[in-house]
This record gives sequence, structure tokens and C-alpha cells, in this order.
Amino acid sequence: MRAYPIIAAIALAASASAAFAQVPPPAISVIGEATISVPPDLAQIDSGVTTEAKTARDASDANNKAMNGVLQALKNAGLAERDIQTSRLSLSPQSVPGRTPNAPFQIVGYRASNRVTVTIRDITKIADTIDVLVNAGANEISGISFSVSKASKLLDEARVEAIADARRKAEIYAGAAHVTLGAPLSIAEETAPGPMPMRAKMSAAMASPTPVAQGEETLRLSVGVTYEIKPKTP
Repeated sequence: MRAYPIIAAIALAASASAAFAQVPPPAISVIGEATISVPPDLAQIDSGVTTEAKTARDASDANNKAMNGVLQALKNAGLAERDIQTSRLSLSPQSVPGRTPNAPFQIVGYRASNRVTVTIRDITKIADTIDVLVNAGANEISGISFSVSKASKLLDEARVEAIADARRKAEIYAGAAHVTLGAPLSIAEETAPGPMPMRAKMSAAMASPTPVAQGEETLRLSVGVTYEIKPKTP
């Protein structure tokens, strides 16, 4: 019988100790940010050939012939095979409404499409590559995107800048609150989209030479940092 008060006292003491341990220390949480703007050094062009004919075979054959010419022209221009990738193939019937309200749709022909994504590793050759595509018979050029090949290395520099920015903000808050800033309690990189590629829509009926403005790519990074704070010593 005497064991029950002792067990109860131990349980209460453990509960109080756990509750005390769960109290977080005083802290300041801030978001550090960094932005780096650099010229892109990679480009991708989305292009292709679309053909139409009365039969599926004729549309497909005409498309294959035209696309083979485009691919050969790209290789003749110095593009490596690894930088030319088929992105979409399609063959679909083209139909029109029947002559009467309840009549079924009638197939009047077929459309074949073959699209490729061309990677350009020398930015200065973008305009020339577009001209090669158009002159070789590509009748669809839907867009061009720019990117940075060494984005990871640049983001490492941004991480250092983001931490410095977080520290600067935390020191401002600490000074205003009359407390001393301590060591970081936690550091977490905020989830954010990577560098957004700039895309431009183009028409296949462009005049040569094709003007292209590459601009700059902006890499953004943010990091959440929580710093311990302590009362200022007199």
C-alpha cells in the first residue's frame, strides 16, 4: 500500500520534467534570401514538321521524308545526335460534320506530326539553328527556352548569401528587441521552383536571319533560420 504514493510522486515528477523539457528556448525566425542573375548558356528549341494528306499512309510518308530532311540538316550544321531528341509523334484523322444534323462526322484526311527538341550548347548559334530548321522544312517552331547549365554551383553561392541575409535580418530584430542573438537552432532551405526558363513563341514563316534576345536567367533561393536569443548582459 505504501508503494502507491511513491509511484505517483515519481510519475508526477517525470511528467513535470517532460513538460519543462518541451518548452522551446526563446528564438527569432527569419527568412534569408538571395538572387543571382546570369546570362544563360543553354537553349532548347521545340520544332517539328506537320503534314496533311488524304490517307494516313500518305501523311505519314510525307512527314517522315520531311523530318528526315530536317534531322539531316541539323546534323550537317554540327548538332550532335545527343542534342536532337524526338519529343512527340502523332497521326490523327481530320474530320468534318456530316451534311445533315444527325449524320456522323466524316474523315476527310489525316495529319501527321513529328516534333523534336534541339539543345544548343553554344548560345551564339541559336539564330543559325532556327534558320537551319526553317530552311530544311520545319513548319512548326513553338518556342525556345533558355537555362543555366551550372545552376547548382551558382545556387551554392546563393546559399551563402541567403544565410548572410538571414543573419543580418535577425541582428536587426535582436537589436530592436534588446536581446542578444545566439547560434542558429535550425536551418531549412525553403521549397521553391528552380530557375524558370524563358520561353518565346515563334512562327515557322520567319525571315532570315532570325533575331534572338537571350536576356538573363534569375536564380532565387530562400532559407529559413531560427536563432536562439538571450537577454542582453548589462
